[in-house]
This record gives sequence, C-alpha cells and structure tokens, in this order.
Amino acid sequence: MASVARRLGVAPSTLRTWDRRYGLGPSRHTDGRHRRYGSSDIDRLELMQRALLRGASTAEAARYALEQLPRTDGEPRVEEPAAPPEPAPDDGEVPTRLARRLSTAALAMDVGAVQRMLAEALAELGVLPAWSGVIEPVLTALGARWRGVSAGAEVEYLLAECVYAALVRSTPVLDVPRNLRPVLVACVPDERDTMPVYALTAALAGRRIGAQLFGVPLPAEVLAVAVRRSAPAAVVLWAHRRAGADPRLFARVSRGRQRSRLFACGPGWDPAVLPGKVELLADLPAAADRVEHVLVGAGR
Repeated sequence: MASVARRLGVAPSTLRTWDRRYGLGPSRHTDGRHRRYGSSDIDRLELMQRALLRGASTAEAARYALEQLPRTDGEPRVEEPAAPPEPAPDDGEVPTRLARRLSTAALAMDVGAVQRMLAEALAELGVLPAWSGVIEPVLTALGARWRGVSAGAEVEYLLAECVYAALVRSTPVLDVPRNLRPVLVACVPDERDTMPVYALTAALAGRRIGAQLFGVPLPAEVLAVAVRRSAPAAVVLWAHRRAGADPRLFARVSRGRQRSRLFACGPGWDPAVLPGKVELLADLPAAADRVEHVLVGAGR
C-alpha cells in the first residue's frame, strides 16, 4: 500500500478510506490474509484521481472510476496499444549535425543563423529531442568553454537569449487544452538554470496540456500565492542545484484544501528527503509523460 500511496501522492490512510467507502481497494489476495493492489486497481485509482483533479467530489470521482473500469477481481490488465514510435535518426546523425551547426553559428555571433538552427532543430526533432540532443549539449559545452573568463561569455549569453525565444515560439497558445485546470511549472527560488522549464512547458503545450509557467524564480511566499490563485491540477518545481532544492517548499505550496499533484523535477532534488506526497521526475521527457498521464490519461 505504501508504494501505491507514493505513486498517487496520497497518504496510505486515504487509500484505506477509498477502499472502505467506495470499494476502490486491492483485489488480489496473497497466501495470508493480506490483499495486494493489482494493475487494474491502480488504473482505477488513477482514473479517480484524474477526476478529482478536474474538480469532481470524492464520491463522484470514485463512481466515475468504477464505471470506466468495473470491478472484476482477478481480471488481467488489458494494455492499450502503444503509439508507433517516431523514427529516430541513425546513430544520432541529425542531432549531431544540428548541434555542430548551432555551435558554429553561436561562436560566429550570427544571431540570424542561430535562430534558424534552433527553429530547424525544434521543427525536425520536436521540443524535447531537440533540447536533449542539440540545445542542452551546446549550452553545456559553451558554458564549460567560457567558465571563469569574461571574454567569450557573450556567446553563451547570446545563445541563451535565442533559445528562450525559440522555446516560447514553440509553445502553442491553446484555445481548448485537454486539462481543465493548469499545470503550474516553476523553478525553485534562486534557481539559475531556468531554461528547462520553458522546454517542459513547450512540450506539454504540444500535447495540448495547458500550463502556467513562471520562468523567473519566485520567492517562496510569492510562489505559494501563485499556486493558491492558479488552483493548478499539478505543480512541477524544477531544481538544478541541490542548494536550492528545499523540500519544505512543497508544504508551503500545498496548504489549504486545494487538490494538486506535486512533482519534483531536476537533478537538484534528493529523493531521500522529499515528502511522501511528492513524486520525483527523472528528466524532462519523464516529466511530460507523467504529467500528461496523471491529468488526462493516454496521449491523443
């Protein structure tokens, strides 16, 4: 039960209540008197939580989950057919070529060429593959090249400005997002590496998941107010550095009766000290996949 509670971001006592009141508990029996959650049980709980995040009452959400996946104890889970994978470039040839051209354009301080290379990478690969295969490696390489010196750092700054603009342009404005309540995506206070939240927001928008982005790091008290006023279905806090990843932030942003799923994303978070209701997301692709699944289910 503890692992299921962590996956859903709720307390074990909440799972026991849902089992007792609504019949949304484990259906598999072990050799002893204990019961174990099966995959179908977890699917029902995720459907219930998705309905809760859309504003349904607990009873309405439970009824919805049972109507969508009626209880048939012992029934094996039927997997949904996976979407066909996008064709990948052979041996990373395309990302490598684009990264080389982007780096050359940045070193030449050719703003027009940098903008064209970024647009080409984002259009050809998609936001997250372009980020991980082209943009981030070039930013990292240039940052290491000029670290500790003033001459040449202008290349890194120029590229950063162009990347911010390109990611914003790649974020479609959604007339009718698939989620009724937004995802609030923000950096922890004093975070310097803010660009990944722009990439994540662009990727979510590409999946028609509406997000409220705070790319500029907010003070903790302002972030808490922003969460309260936005009433998000989920909160994703990005931290690159361990020094700024304070797990107490999640307590501050989750006060009150508001229902929001809480996610920690980025290498700065220490999973050993995260609160039990906070789910750690390993990287940006995992974050986009998991947030989409929690809020709206399978991709469309």
